[in-house]
Amino acid sequence: MKFLIFVAFSFFVGSIALAADAPGDPARLLAGRLEFERYKSTIKGLTQFGDRRQGTDRNRAAIDWIEVQLKSYGCTNTARLKYEYSSSAPRLPSGPAIARTPEAASGGGRYRGARASTGVNEDPLRQPDERLRALNSQPSVDGPREEVYCTKIGTTHPEEMYIVGAHMDGIGWGEAANDDGSGAALVMELARIFSSSDVRTERSIRFVLWNNEETGLNGARAYVAQRAALQGREDPTGSGQYPEPRWLGMIQHDMVLFDHGMPRPDGTVPAQQRPEADINIEFQSAARFAEDAQKLAWAFHAANEVYATDYPATVGPHMTNTDSTPFMDLVPAISVRENERGREIGAGWDPHWHQPTDLYATFTDQDFRLGLNAAQTTLGAIARLTGASLRQ
Repeated sequence: MKFLIFVAFSFFVGSIALAADAPGDPARLLAGRLEFERYKSTIKGLTQFGDRRQGTDRNRAAIDWIEVQLKSYGCTNTARLKYEYSSSAPRLPSGPAIARTPEAASGGGRYRGARASTGVNEDPLRQPDERLRALNSQPSVDGPREEVYCTKIGTTHPEEMYIVGAHMDGIGWGEAANDDGSGAALVMELARIFSSSDVRTERSIRFVLWNNEETGLNGARAYVAQRAALQGREDPTGSGQYPEPRWLGMIQHDMVLFDHGMPRPDGTVPAQQRPEADINIEFQSAARFAEDAQKLAWAFHAANEVYATDYPATVGPHMTNTDSTPFMDLVPAISVRENERGREIGAGWDPHWHQPTDLYATFTDQDFRLGLNAAQTTLGAIARLTGASLRQ
């Protein structure tokens, strides 16, 4: 299995390196279909459900809304993965089991520079908007959970698949606009574009909106537990249908709007997006598939060079605490985000993380454009990796 994935990466990453920005490049044409205002509108649509905390009616309503949107895009083979969640179950580690200093983030590198306080807001009175406070008031309860996904079926190799994901649940008594409405909207916009009737891909793409990320990546863990063993099985035999194509790579998107720089000595963060803001593409150096994940990350970096309009990308080895973690020892897995998850987000570089201020209105067009550039990066890379083409 690992040898086959290595061969696939060697071929496709090589193709990316060789593919110039040729006239009629399908990836460029598809990236041109990303619309700034539509991306913002999709984030806004998600925020109508408040923080979308798992185990609540607002979370279930958001899942229903997401499914309706996916179907409206032409992604009609939507499905739901169902699982049980119990808050009393042992919380599994979210990062790799590697040696760390006490100052280190969980698999995310050693903290450096100024730090600001961070944490999860659980005080409803810190949300001054009474309407939003009321919307977020229903507490989470244990029990059945669902998450929705849809699949672009490959025409040549339907038995092989890239997973493109983001979590749709949030916490903090805000609107979870950035964490992770920004990533969920990105995945939904890519599902819309790839589901267009004139788009073909040689390999399959699955677009997944995870649930229960905030409780310990439970939705992603449930997906791996239920579906990893089903990879590549034709069902029914001879049908050419593969309910769970073999995973070639997993790409997670978790907070992609806010890169305002390091906290000042007083703990405050600049109000404006920094001119040198970038998109962080992370793999985990301690993962079993670290070598291939790094190649995947550089393939995304190469796509950013060609298709992203405003912001560059950087590649780092500290992926941690996000829904790609349960996949990283099974398949090359990366995450796309606004800052390094452990070293920077964990050090308070985003003051809205898990806070009442994670609102659509908090973010400026400069912030939203960083998210759009992340979408351009992933769309370009996935289009190339899956052999996307447009019918004339």
